[in-house]
Amino acid sequence: MKLSQFKFKLPEEKIALHPTFHRDESRLMVLHKKSGDIEHRQHFKDILDYFDEKDVFIFNDTKVFPARLYGNKEKTGARIEVFLLRELNEEFRLWDVLVDPARKIRIGNKLYFGEDDSMVAEVIDNTTSRGRTLRFLYDGPHDEFKQVLYSLGEAPLPRFLKRESEPEDLERFQCIFARREGAVTAPTSGLHFSRELLKRMEIKGIDLAYVTMHCGLGNFREIDVEDLTKHKTDSEEMFIESEACRIVNAAKDGGHKICAVGTTVQRAIETAVGTDGHLKEYEGWTNKFIFPPYQFNVADAMVANFYLPYSTLLMLTAAYGGYDLVMHAYKEALKEDYRFGTYGDAMLILND
Repeated sequence: MKLSQFKFKLPEEKIALHPTFHRDESRLMVLHKKSGDIEHRQHFKDILDYFDEKDVFIFNDTKVFPARLYGNKEKTGARIEVFLLRELNEEFRLWDVLVDPARKIRIGNKLYFGEDDSMVAEVIDNTTSRGRTLRFLYDGPHDEFKQVLYSLGEAPLPRFLKRESEPEDLERFQCIFARREGAVTAPTSGLHFSRELLKRMEIKGIDLAYVTMHCGLGNFREIDVEDLTKHKTDSEEMFIESEACRIVNAAKDGGHKICAVGTTVQRAIETAVGTDGHLKEYEGWTNKFIFPPYQFNVADAMVANFYLPYSTLLMLTAAYGGYDLVMHAYKEALKEDYRFGTYGDAMLILND
């Protein structure tokens, strides 16, 4: 496949800048892969109409931390954006970060954060053109340090939203079942699930399984090659534990539906699936890049958002639903005024 095959015109007004008032009341498009039929459902919570007792939904329970913060450079006072990627060393308060504008930040510079400069960081290394290693100068227990650091940050909304983060984003740019901290962007298909919807799933007898993939910025990185076989994705840390394997494999053996909620779940379970089609325990990293054609081994259904042109997320969705059907569905979505992006509407792809 070629990069240019994932081009389509997306007017800016089709990108949702804010979430729906209730998580489960975004719209839902349903794609029936075998027949090619497309349904339009008014609310996402109607998804329950397509699943029965003992079917399984697999969620990504990664937790987003407030990764974007702003500091001032010593002496000049220049405003610098610091995007936290991951903590490298607890004892020495070392973090891998991105800085912007990078040209102003050199080894030895100090950055001050907070109205009263309550946090100071020193640049100790360059990693990439925008990447730096920061040492935060903070005396106190690690838990206290993290609390202060995160209080200075904001929800790391993707840049294509073209708006400032708002207080409500700290809650809404987070899945309600998030529990394992480590993501710098949300697994957005999971944002549609409310506590009420999960309760209704439980009452219906639908089982839930949780895997962890800490979503990184690679989800938004531009692809700079036309031949997709030459694209390399960033590695992301993932964990699949025995309980998730037990739930998923029992459903598979029992002939029940397995629904992967989002592209990160698909990548995780396709990384960890065995040759027998069963899910295996996994702890490590993956840079699995899925694009058409691809033979999926675990999920019978998939929840996705409506993604942006050229995105790896669209490519995986097209691999699962079929390139022609998914691209046709995107044309329908534009015509029917569906909302695109992180806070947009949802798509359910069924293998029936």
